[in-house]
Amino acid sequence: MPTWRYSAGALDPEKTVKCAGRELRISPKAATEICNAIRGMKLPKAKQLLEEVEEKKTSIPYRHYKKEVPHRPHQGFHAGRYPVKAANSIRRLLEQLEANAEYRGLDPEKVKIMHAASHRGMKIRKYIPRAFGKGSAYFNTLTHIELIGYETE
Repeated sequence: MPTWRYSAGALDPEKTVKCAGRELRISPKAATEICNAIRGMKLPKAKQLLEEVEEKKTSIPYRHYKKEVPHRPHQGFHAGRYPVKAANSIRRLLEQLEANAEYRGLDPEKVKIMHAASHRGMKIRKYIPRAFGKGSAYFNTLTHIELIGYETE
């Protein structure tokens, strides 16, 4: 069994809350772009953004993985998408972060996301049947997501 650690350190345990999703079946590229979009936001605003992405009202700006990405209406950046499946998974993690904040006695309205990171997890090997009794392998990459928030004044 692996031991999981967070990639951010030197945190004040009185004001911070953490949550992580390990080996989620979402795209690592979409998860990276969503984490970049919600980093620095307050918790209610980030949840609202992801709900609007699920309804395809607001797009996530693609800044790193932007090759051959269509233009979507977004403030300040031309390339974007609506990663619904990844937004749903990360929204559920934000709800867990909110529950952790309430449990620790912090105000969820004041919690700001200071660390949002996604990492590639293990690969699941699958096969596609081909002609003449052969098969081709293809891989599904799992994703780890870490969220750390702190209470602002």
